[in-house]
Amino acid sequence: MTSQADSELRKRVADAEERAEQVVPGSDSDDDRLPEQVREHRTKQINQGASQEPSVLHTLLSPLPPRWRNWVIRGIFTWLMIGLFCLIIYVGPLALMFTTLLVQVWCFKEIINIGYSVYRMHGLPWFRSLSWWFLITSNYFFYGESLVADYFSVIFSKSDIMRWLIAYHRLTSFTMYIVGFVWFVLSLKKRYYMRQFSLFAWTHVALLIVVTQSYLIIINIFHGMIWFIVPVSMIVINDVMAYMFGFFFGKTPLIQLSPKKTWEGFIGGGISTVFLGMLLSYAMCQYPFFVCPVEYSESEDSFNYTCDPSPIFRPQEYSLPETLANIFALAASKTTCWLYRPHIWNDTIHETTTPPEMGWKKTATIYPFVLHSIALSVFSSVIGPFGGFFASGFKRAFKIKDFGDVIPGHGGMMDRFDCQYLMATFVNVYIMTFISETSPQKLLQKVYMLKPEQQLQLYNMLQDSLIVRGILQP
Repeated sequence: MTSQADSELRKRVADAEERAEQVVPGSDSDDDRLPEQVREHRTKQINQGASQEPSVLHTLLSPLPPRWRNWVIRGIFTWLMIGLFCLIIYVGPLALMFTTLLVQVWCFKEIINIGYSVYRMHGLPWFRSLSWWFLITSNYFFYGESLVADYFSVIFSKSDIMRWLIAYHRLTSFTMYIVGFVWFVLSLKKRYYMRQFSLFAWTHVALLIVVTQSYLIIINIFHGMIWFIVPVSMIVINDVMAYMFGFFFGKTPLIQLSPKKTWEGFIGGGISTVFLGMLLSYAMCQYPFFVCPVEYSESEDSFNYTCDPSPIFRPQEYSLPETLANIFALAASKTTCWLYRPHIWNDTIHETTTPPEMGWKKTATIYPFVLHSIALSVFSSVIGPFGGFFASGFKRAFKIKDFGDVIPGHGGMMDRFDCQYLMATFVNVYIMTFISETSPQKLLQKVYMLKPEQQLQLYNMLQDSLIVRGILQP
């Protein structure tokens, strides 16, 4: 009975697929939406990974109920990802940048695969090729514009070809995009206008979400690995703690897009993120390897990860609010009075020494970055989850559970990094608004790009200006 029902369903889907593809050229029906049966059938073909169980773990955990089995598998691969993340951090910032590029490409692949699975068209082979061409073009524009010119200019300026590519970078980028644009227009077919333009828009939205955000992540790394590690860790902490609080205490639904999200998990994860984020920030401020900007040293002909830390990574003394200082002073006085009052031991009164003079400090010494981390943790706890809600809405629109199956218990790569991209934008905005300042090292990178005679001219002009202003003696 079941096999007969399945065969009838497959027949109806095949008929609907045939009607969707066999449209009379020139008719208005080529702009119609895909039949719902066809859409559902195609989206079911996308690999789903959150419920995927490796055969070994499935055998070992088979006695457990499905809920706990999924919890254990999710926990195992969470710790594996954390261990891999720590290993990449140990290798250095260049490894982090390379990993970001790999994640970007994989996330783009997952998004494009969904579009292709839903809107695939026989006889139109250019969608995938065009998508990857636009990915290459956008990466060339973003990374060539800023990273090569601003951070790697000393390396690339040694080659005449690279100097030419840097000088005409925007023209080259524009030419590459025009090639893709013309390519797309020439590939248009009368029967498939609506679907082809839908895929064209799909590709550009994917580029906006994935490429732009990954570019900002790499820019943040160049300001110091701490600007990458702490925000990423906050998202991970919030995700893990919200899952734990929701798993054990969750009762009140939070949002319809994610039925498993609860207010208990949201609040518990947020509070945990603030406190653990401050502890992590305090620990990382101790090490120049994490706080120093990534800069190329021409004298050493290598990247330099040591520096004199900027003021936000050095302890600063702050005055406490009057109310808070009085509370601490009162608590200290109560403790002191108890310590120095007479005590009775073995029915004998023992006088303690005279209490010292109270000199409670109304200041606190703290790393400024720890205070900045509060803003980052609040954003990651309150706004960060909305990146996940956005992804959940996207998946519900196409009736899929996960973007892919690359990570057992978690789903696809995009399922793990949907909140990270939103966080990357905020961190970059925060740095540019409250932290960034013009540094001599960055200006020097620009100077190295000049021709020798131009560098000499700049040197003479700067020397004359310093003499006129009395900073240098003639």
